[in-house]
Amino acid sequence: MPLLDDIRSEVASIFSSQWSIRDGTVVPEQSDLKLSNDAVRLEAAVLYADLDGSTAMVDSQEPGFAAEVYKAYLIAACRVIKATGGEITAFDGDRVMAVYLGGQKRTAAAGAALKINHVVEKIVNVQLKAQYQTSAYTVKHVVGVDVSNLWVARTGIRGSNDLVWVGSAANHAAKLSALSSAAGRSWITDSVFDSMQDTYKTYDGKPVWERRTWTAMKGRTIYRSNWSWPP
Repeated sequence: MPLLDDIRSEVASIFSSQWSIRDGTVVPEQSDLKLSNDAVRLEAAVLYADLDGSTAMVDSQEPGFAAEVYKAYLIAACRVIKATGGEITAFDGDRVMAVYLGGQKRTAAAGAALKINHVVEKIVNVQLKAQYQTSAYTVKHVVGVDVSNLWVARTGIRGSNDLVWVGSAANHAAKLSALSSAAGRSWITDSVFDSMQDTYKTYDGKPVWERRTWTAMKGRTIYRSNWSWPP
């Protein structure tokens, strides 16, 4: 069967081929990478911003309303990400992934999490209530941030492919953004908190972040915040 033969051949090539790895300092373009075992290695802070409870919203609200919430949240989050030096790398339904590079990546990404919370509270929800005065719905969200070394590779098939970010920060930031907003709207790992500048650690002498233990991730130390920081 030609299809099975093609898949068998391609998978065998992936597992048997040597990797071509080079260090990078910027987010690569798709054209910078081959579909073969080719990757760029870099250190980055990864941010995931995710709507909380979107499944329940879609099940209970009209499609037009749900689409407006998706669009409003993602536009607000993306504007903050770009303004704080982040590079948007992917969208997945109701969430957006971004990476921060450079010496201040941890500080910038943690600050972005707090600023996204601000625009959700002060703009998205305020304007939603102004437009739909009878609606009981409130936009809830979670942002997760982690930092690590990552491999950026091109995956898929010719004509249908994208970049994939392989490393603990990408997975952990995504998992943090899947936590309940009732527990906290901004989450960062100890790798982010310990090396970030004090800019977003305290405000008027008060701590912005609260230390917690991430039991689902072998007791790793993480920090949560519900602070709203103006962009």
